[in-house]
Parts: sequence; C-alpha cells; structure tokens
Amino acid sequence: MKAGIAIGSNLGDRAGAVERAFLFLARLSPGHCLRSPVFESAPVDCPPGSGAFLNAAAEIEFAGTARELLARLREYERTEGTREGERNAPRALDLDLLYFGDAVIAEADLVVPHPRMKGRRFVLEPLAAIVPGLIFPGETHTVLELLNTLKT
Repeated sequence: MKAGIAIGSNLGDRAGAVERAFLFLARLSPGHCLRSPVFESAPVDCPPGSGAFLNAAAEIEFAGTARELLARLREYERTEGTREGERNAPRALDLDLLYFGDAVIAEADLVVPHPRMKGRRFVLEPLAAIVPGLIFPGETHTVLELLNTLKT
C-alpha cells in the first residue's frame, strides 16, 4: 500500500535527523521511496521559543497494515530521541502518517488521512513536490490545489 509520511525536526541535528528518516523509510520500502526536498518552516501551534522546523515528505510502499506502519514510525522516533508527551513540543524527529492508500481510518490513536494536513503548508509543500496530483480519500482537490489555496 502506498503511504505518505511527513517528516519534521526542530531539535539538535535537524538535517541529520531528516536524512536518517529518509534512509529508514527507504529500508521499509526498498522498491518505492519518493523523497521530497527539505523545507524550513516556522513552528506552528508550538510552545513559545520553539525553533524552526526542517520538514520533508516521503511516499513509500508498505506491505503491512496502517497500524503496523504507525508502530514502526513511533519506534523509529524513539530511536532518534523523541519522547511521547506534550503535543507539538519541540522534537528531534516527528513522523506523521498522512495517508495509507485509499484507507479512511478514524480510531483514537490512528486517523488517516491525517486530519490537519490540508491546512498546513509545512506538510503540503513537501508533499506537493513528490505527489502533486494526489487526491486524498474524501477530497476533490489535488495536493497541489490544496497547497495553492493556503494563504502565505
């Protein structure tokens, strides 16, 4: 199943964390791993004093379930030093599952497509660089069209 993953880092070696995340995702999907350029963005909805983020996106082909992929992402975040806790807190690495094929999942700890991505430039900009024509389940606009509707 094709899955989209947002990558973000605003603590420590941000560029190294993003690059290592791309390598990790490529190992999960040796046959298909699209990677976006890396963008820098101001923190959104983060505690005061939070540093700027480096953001990117990847699309991989994953043989398991969305829940299995989410578990692998969370496990990898922990290896990079990210601890679960305060929402939107600064972090060495943040990996968000954006979409999982045409699946629509609404569970307490797993929601796909990601519910807040349509209004976030730091997610849509990298995603548009790799899958501009993608239409999320339940949507009528492409990723690029969604990006173009956002105010600067």
